[in-house]
Amino acid sequence: MNLLHAFDHSLIGRRDAIGLEWAGKQFTFGEIEARSNRVANALRARGFQKGDRLCVYLANSVELIDIFLACVKLGVIFVPINILYRDREIDHITRDAEPREVITSAPEAPDDTDRPYESLDGDTPAAIIYTSGTTGASKGAILTHNNFMHNSRNLLSAWQITDADRLLLALPLFHVHALGNGLHCWLMSGCRMRLLERFDHRTAADAFLDFRPTLFFGVPTIYVRLLDAPPEIASSMRLFVSGSAPLPAHVFEQFRERFGHTILERYGMTETFMTLSNPYAGERRAGTVGFPLPGVSVRIVDGELQVKSPAVFAGYWRNPDATAAAFEDGWFKTGDLASVSEDGYYTLLGRKSDLIISGGFNIYPREIEEVLLEQSGVREAAVVGVEDKVRGEVPVAYIVGEVSDDDLERACRAQLASFKVPRKFIRVDAIPRTALGKVQKHLLAHRLE
Repeated sequence: MNLLHAFDHSLIGRRDAIGLEWAGKQFTFGEIEARSNRVANALRARGFQKGDRLCVYLANSVELIDIFLACVKLGVIFVPINILYRDREIDHITRDAEPREVITSAPEAPDDTDRPYESLDGDTPAAIIYTSGTTGASKGAILTHNNFMHNSRNLLSAWQITDADRLLLALPLFHVHALGNGLHCWLMSGCRMRLLERFDHRTAADAFLDFRPTLFFGVPTIYVRLLDAPPEIASSMRLFVSGSAPLPAHVFEQFRERFGHTILERYGMTETFMTLSNPYAGERRAGTVGFPLPGVSVRIVDGELQVKSPAVFAGYWRNPDATAAAFEDGWFKTGDLASVSEDGYYTLLGRKSDLIISGGFNIYPREIEEVLLEQSGVREAAVVGVEDKVRGEVPVAYIVGEVSDDDLERACRAQLASFKVPRKFIRVDAIPRTALGKVQKHLLAHRLE
C-alpha cells in the first residue's frame, strides 16, 4: 500500500466535493486530482523517474500541492526547501540531494489528465526533508510512504479528524508540521482546507471569521499573536493544536481564558513525525506534551527521550554514519531531554545539544558561528539562544574581535535565513572554555541576566 491508496479516499471517492480554498478560488478534489496528473505527466515528459529527486523552492500555493501529489504518483522524491533560505543553505541541499531539477515556479503542464501509474509500496521514499545537525550541516531525513501514512492515521484517530472538519492551514509546506500533519490529514480525511501563503497576524482574524474553521495547527509564536485577536475567531473551532516548539504555560492559560479553548500540545520532529500528544478527550496539561501515540514506543535513557515507531524515518540521505549515530539498539535518539509524571504525562526539559527553536524553526548555533568566523576581524564567536516573548528563543552572538555590528549583520543576512540572524552582537574579551577547549555557553548566557 502507498499514499495514493490513502489519498484516493478524497481524490476519487470525494471528487465532486470542494476540497481546497486558495487565493479566493475553490477546487474540488477531482480538480486537484486532474491538476496533479497534468503536472505528473509533465515531469515524466521531462525525464523524471521513480527515485529521482525534485527540489522545490516555493511558497504555499495550490501549485505546490500539485507538485507534491505529482511526485507521489511518480515515485519521485519530493525535496522542499525553506523559502527563507539563502544561497549558502540552498547550495548545500542541492549538492547533497542531487536533484534532477530545482523548481522555483509552477511547471507548464500538458492537457493530459490521465493518472500515470508507477509501482510503489510503503517503503518507497516519498520525501527528503533537511533538518540541521549539531555540526550545522543539514541532513536529509528520508521519509517513506509508510512513515507519512502511519503518522496521519494516528492523528485522524487521536484528534478525531473527519471530512466534516474545516482546516485552516497557515504553516509553510516545506516544514514537516504542515506537510506531514496538515496536508496529509486533509487528503486522508477528505475535509475542506483553506491554505494561506503564510500566517499574517494582521489578517488572521479575518481568515478565521470568513472561513470559520473547526481545526487549526499552529506554533507557539502564532498563538502569542492570536491573543490579540477578537474572541469570535474561535466561535466555530473544535481543536487548536500547537507544536514545533514548547508552548509557554502562560500562553496556554491566557488562550484558554480568552477563547474558551484548551490548546492541545503535542511533540514530534522531522525524523519521527508525531510521537506524543495530549489527549483529545481528557486533561490537556500545560507544560506537557502528553502520552505516546498508538504504535509509538518511547523510553528515557540518561534523561534523553528515545523513540521506536513505524513513523520513524528511514535514515539520513547518503549519510550512513549520521544514521548509525542517531540510533541505539533500534531506538532513535531525539536529543531532547524529558521527564514523565507518575500518571504518564511527558514533559520536555530542553535539548542535549545547543539547538535554538525560534518561532517553530530550528537554529543550530554552529552554522551561524561558521559565518561569523569567516568575517575579517572576528577571532572567536559563540551563539546562544535567549528567551523571547514572541518567538520563544532568538539567537545572540558573542564576538571576540574588532568588526562592526552592521558588517556582521549584513554578512549573516546575505548567507542565512532571516530567523537565524543574531538579534544582538555582544563583545567579550574571551569565550569561556573548559580545559579541553570546549565552549561553556551556559556561562555566556548568564551574562545576559
